Amino acid sequence: MSMDIQRDPSVKRKKKLRRIALAAAGAAALLAITVAIYSLEPAAYPVDRDALYTDTVKRGDMVRQVRGPGTLVPEEVRWIPARTEGRVERITQPGIEVGPDTVILELVNPELLQEVEDAGLALRSAEADYRNLQAQLESELLESQAAREAVEADLEAARLDAEANAELAASGLIPDIELKRSRLVEGQLESRLRIEERRLEKAEDSVAARLAARRAQVEQLVAAARLRRSQADSLRVRAGITGVLQEVPVEVGQQVRPGEILARVARPDTLKAELQIPETQAKDLTVGQPARIDTRNGIVPGRVVRIDPAVQNGYVLVDVDLEGELPRGARPDLSVDGTIQIEKLEDVLYVGRPAYGESGSTIQLFEIVGDGDAAVRVDVRLGRASVNTIEVVSGLEEGDVVILSDPSPWDGHDRLKLD
Repeated sequence: MSMDIQRDPSVKRKKKLRRIALAAAGAAALLAITVAIYSLEPAAYPVDRDALYTDTVKRGDMVRQVRGPGTLVPEEVRWIPARTEGRVERITQPGIEVGPDTVILELVNPELLQEVEDAGLALRSAEADYRNLQAQLESELLESQAAREAVEADLEAARLDAEANAELAASGLIPDIELKRSRLVEGQLESRLRIEERRLEKAEDSVAARLAARRAQVEQLVAAARLRRSQADSLRVRAGITGVLQEVPVEVGQQVRPGEILARVARPDTLKAELQIPETQAKDLTVGQPARIDTRNGIVPGRVVRIDPAVQNGYVLVDVDLEGELPRGARPDLSVDGTIQIEKLEDVLYVGRPAYGESGSTIQLFEIVGDGDAAVRVDVRLGRASVNTIEVVSGLEEGDVVILSDPSPWDGHDRLKLD
């Protein structure tokens, strides 16, 4: 017969307390581990230091500049149009030096040459008619002058008769009727003389008017003949200025019309730079600002002389007058780079221009900290910008070193490890 042995209740309580203690210790350990994990900083993203572009924040004077590509263009360019219709017979190839009278292109137009001949014949015929009319009118004028002089002579004779009859009548040698007749004749001749004088004046005026009308016709024909000769002369197209023949956009045998461009001549010794400045950088440009033009064979100083009011494909065209001596090899259409100085900022905080970030924006840069083996992301507010530098408004201090390289490969990381 067996008997059940009853356990001591204290032993059971001790086991229960031990289990509770072990569970509490496990929970505490788990909580400690969780807190430790959350308190750890994210692991730094490794970056090769040699592949980074960095700069140190400085304080001092900063020169604001804008830059743009461009070309050298002649200040004096002559586009030569066709003055008359014709067919191209001979062309001078571009690239040669020319003078004002150098023939660079020849046209042919048989119809125009015939018109020149016809105009010359018409002019000679009109001049002959003018001379014939002039002789005829001079003859008529001489007849009028002769008639006046004849009346004047008769009047003088009548005056002498009247004076003689007056003396005879006073002596009673002739009756008074004879004296009256002689004075009547004198009065009639005086009236005829006045009429002849007016007739002569009218004849002179008529001669002048008729000759002037005929002369105007002759001058019209002179102008027409001169125009035809000038058009014929323009068949030999001349450069007009001293320079270099740059372009002849026509071919032998081509028929051209008046106004069509035949050639382009430019003076290579007077060049200017035409720069293309981005629209976003052109708002601060003004005429008179200094500039420097890099011809890749030397740098030439200049000054802004014109700013195109229009925007083309996001760029503004700016003309720069070159003030220095051109280097060897400078020629029209040479590609150049231009830098224009906008203003000088005094005592400002600035740094090299980062890979992204415009004037007046707030961006994030990585600032190198510690012993230079780490970098952290910071917010930086930018101010006025130049070509290679930009003003720092806030977020950095003088002496800080920042990474200017494109940070997009490190998106999602606030700390870098520099190896």
